[in-house]
Amino acid sequence: MNVLIVEDEIMAQKSLMRLLTQNFPDMKIVGCTSSIKGTVAWLNDPTNRADVIFMDVELADGECFEIFRQTDVKAKVIMTTAYDSYALKAFEAGSIDYILKPVDPSALKRAVARVRMSGGLLDTEALLKAIGDGSGTKKEYKERYIVRFNDRIIPLLTSNVAYIYSEEKNNYLVTFDEERYIIDSSLDVISEEFNPADFFRISRGCIVSMKAIKSIIKQVGGRLRIVAEPASSFEMTVSRSRVEDFLKWLEK
Repeated sequence: MNVLIVEDEIMAQKSLMRLLTQNFPDMKIVGCTSSIKGTVAWLNDPTNRADVIFMDVELADGECFEIFRQTDVKAKVIMTTAYDSYALKAFEAGSIDYILKPVDPSALKRAVARVRMSGGLLDTEALLKAIGDGSGTKKEYKERYIVRFNDRIIPLLTSNVAYIYSEEKNNYLVTFDEERYIIDSSLDVISEEFNPADFFRISRGCIVSMKAIKSIIKQVGGRLRIVAEPASSFEMTVSRSRVEDFLKWLEK
């Protein structure tokens, strides 16, 4: 079974590849793309063939649903994302299953089993129940986070995390004590595990704690620049598309 992975977070991409290789020896990963443009080009190449596509919802150049508008997707699709709000839209686009990040092996096995079913028929009601529809038990968020530094394992209180950001190919966590650590988790995973009442993903490359925001400066073009404490080594900017939600979050 040929597999295409559509994922723009390198660590999430590698994690999914590892899970597939470990659990499904008959699956062959034939390609990895990270954008709408790149995926459409891959699918339109007659030399490429995928039986199943694991597709992240939020890509570098927009939501993956645009792929379905630009080309005929013949493979069975399993969507992966940190946000359950995309579930109904995913099903409408023809997704066989929908897995929340971080990817749980049991959820992955369920999805692959569904792909193997003849016709890949979609039971929307059962899947919504499996992933949760936003009701029921209140979600619990991490109060502690483990980081590794050389040969040490360091437990941190999430309340001591000022911000998390991506730079080049690494993800970093900065504490209020001005310690900086390289972390293994992707920002997609962090945004799912940390309490959204305290942390906001201001862009694809940065999550900030409300307590770290010292002031906000309006910029040309509708963006906002955050002055953080402790000071950041990069320009901490709120993406234009997230400004409205960010301002609402600040008022809560």
